[in-house]
Amino acid sequence: MLGRYVKAQLMVLLCGGLVGPIFLGVYFALGEATRPYIGWMFWVGLLITAADVLIAIALTNYGAKSAAKTQMLEASGVLALAQVTAIGETGTRINDQPLVTIGLHIEGPGIRPFDAQDKVIASVTRLPLITGRKLVVLVDPATNQYQIDWSRSALVGGMMPAQFTLAEDGNRTYDLSGQAGPLMEIMQILKANGVPMNGTIDIRSNPAVRQQVMNVVRRTAAQQVPPAAHTSTPPVDPAAPYVPPTMPAPTGPEPSTARRLQELETLRAMGTISDAEYTAKRQTIIAEL
Repeated sequence: MLGRYVKAQLMVLLCGGLVGPIFLGVYFALGEATRPYIGWMFWVGLLITAADVLIAIALTNYGAKSAAKTQMLEASGVLALAQVTAIGETGTRINDQPLVTIGLHIEGPGIRPFDAQDKVIASVTRLPLITGRKLVVLVDPATNQYQIDWSRSALVGGMMPAQFTLAEDGNRTYDLSGQAGPLMEIMQILKANGVPMNGTIDIRSNPAVRQQVMNVVRRTAAQQVPPAAHTSTPPVDPAAPYVPPTMPAPTGPEPSTARRLQELETLRAMGTISDAEYTAKRQTIIAEL
């Protein structure tokens, strides 16, 4: 707890809270002679310093509650997938990063689907995950209290590679990056067996977990491979006579203009077309010259 407070206090001082202690230092350093003229520095410095301490305490309490909530959800919560249904602006920026509102539709094993709304900082790393519309959350099934897991969300959203190398398959590497369904299933297996998600995961020492993960990886890889195209070629009878393949008949050259006019004259003479049709068709043929 003390270490958390020290970190929060240093952050407050670096974000502008250092002005208070500076004012107090200057006030006491200049001595008695100047104090009637700079008395305001003492009170302003004291007020800012007191505010620094209170803010650091509030941040420490918030961090402790957040850590306890995360620990509780990791222990007993359900890993669920949240679809981002809405994104809105708040007009607020924190550390020059926009604060946005997001609507979530959360579904997971053992919980009834529900909708929620949250405010999050859309940092450079989080913004692609938010606009990708898929986030991983830890949910308390009893209260529907939830927390967004940005690390797991980066894995599902394809921001982090998800590659699995299986020695049983000749050290073949399977790439499941960005595939939400199988990755959620694998993460649920790891969470159920207490395997932390921190960087490279080595589950060779846990044969049961390894087998479950391998089954998901192989099943996903098999579904990705398109079935081979089969051609229905009839069996060849060696006793049947050879029939050469038929070649398409060559198309002859288009009839000449003179021939087309002659055919047109024949059609008029036979009474097949009227004089008006004859005149219109003749003009068309001549216009194509």
